[in-house]
Amino acid sequence: MIKSPLEIEVMKQTGEIAGAMMVAAHGSLRVGVHEYESALAVIDAGTRKAAGFLTDLGWERFVSPMIQGLQIMQSGRDTSMVHRRASVKTYEKADPAYFCFCNMAQFKQYKLGFDRMFHVADVTDDAAKVQMAVFDTQQAAIKPGVKAEDIAAAANEVYQDRGYETGYRTGRSIGVAYLEAPELKAGDKTILQEGMTFAVDGGISVDGVTAGRIGESIVVTETGADYLTLYPRELLVTDR
Repeated sequence: MIKSPLEIEVMKQTGEIAGAMMVAAHGSLRVGVHEYESALAVIDAGTRKAAGFLTDLGWERFVSPMIQGLQIMQSGRDTSMVHRRASVKTYEKADPAYFCFCNMAQFKQYKLGFDRMFHVADVTDDAAKVQMAVFDTQQAAIKPGVKAEDIAAAANEVYQDRGYETGYRTGRSIGVAYLEAPELKAGDKTILQEGMTFAVDGGISVDGVTAGRIGESIVVTETGADYLTLYPRELLVTDR
């Protein structure tokens, strides 16, 4: 459950790779572009960033920089779905577009969670309202000494106050697997400790209409938590 300083350093590099992928995703969005074109941009940017961390010497010559996988993303009304893959759909004005890198943000066998929602050229009032609620939901204080289930309870309270259904969980431990223990959910009484790493999620679906989503990876520190993934935590609207 507790990662070594060396493991955390690799996960920080993975976070930088994921950040480059998200920049490419953001930059790909404009009216008329196909979803799969965004996926290709993500793979290219992530691979190039990963290559910059490697040499062709020693054991690293056996490490591939290639970022691969079926891009999890939804746009338009399909954002209310979960884990749909990039398709030939084209973006329309005011489309929300959601990117999840949970099966792609990995480097030297270590895996992160990282999600963002964008809005193409404009955003509707309803979509903005849902997305802002998700930001607040994810702000539960993570620090050593807190029970995993208490983090989930704090997030679920925000969901309920905003009139939305609670989520299955608020987060999951990450590392060499996509899903490790403990999980930030009801019933998990594990006490958080310094060096634990989590993908912390926030997600609301309005069936057939829209959604709000955000996901980060963090490491628990002596006094709180540090982000392993970095990208603006705000309403993200493209200019085209």
